[in-house]
Amino acid sequence: MPKILKINGLEKTYTSGSKQLTVLQNVTFDVKKGQTFSIVGPSGSGKTTLLGLCAGLDKPDSGSVELCGYDLSTLNEDERAQLRNKEVGFIFQNFQLLPTLTALENVSVPLELQGAKDATKRAKILMEKVGLIDRLHHYPSQLSGGEQQRVALARAFSNSPSILFADEPTGNLDEETGEKVIQLLFDLNKDAGTTLVIISHDLDLANRTQQILKLKGGQILTNEPTAVF
Repeated sequence: MPKILKINGLEKTYTSGSKQLTVLQNVTFDVKKGQTFSIVGPSGSGKTTLLGLCAGLDKPDSGSVELCGYDLSTLNEDERAQLRNKEVGFIFQNFQLLPTLTALENVSVPLELQGAKDATKRAKILMEKVGLIDRLHHYPSQLSGGEQQRVALARAFSNSPSILFADEPTGNLDEETGEKVIQLLFDLNKDAGTTLVIISHDLDLANRTQQILKLKGGQILTNEPTAVF
């Protein structure tokens, strides 16, 4: 199966005062196209930094990232943004919805940026898939946390991404609502064939993916298939 994400020898260091803080050290792994993949580790292990590097939101100090067949080091900022807009979806713990736009408008925006003439129609279909067809014209402040995350989920899939990064997607949700969101995430992943990369500290969630990479102190402890693979 072809690889959609290839990470080789990633290193990332930040300066804190007079000290150098190494966040990632010699991180190497691959993610197969269509795979469900999780990156787990305690707070401060480098998970979110790694996600940013994988998606081209930041640059490593050394090492390489190949995303959807592109070596990110050869792309400028605008080209990386274009690649993300076309191929990548994101789900964040704090939802990242635009407060002045309705739920439907939040889902439509990525499609409109791509020039889709049927953006509203496609957005409505996605809103129906996540069970929010009766919340189209509600603003984020009028939605519960679970509803906001489902809007974010619909938005993430609006551009039919090749790969989706979910950073602690249930971190701000209660257990019951979180389970519904996770089930939607896997269902949409299955239906669309989108590669799913979940960043989490939740091992129960990670065990539902096909592969688990465990980080500690910026280094890989293990990278192994789960029972579902």
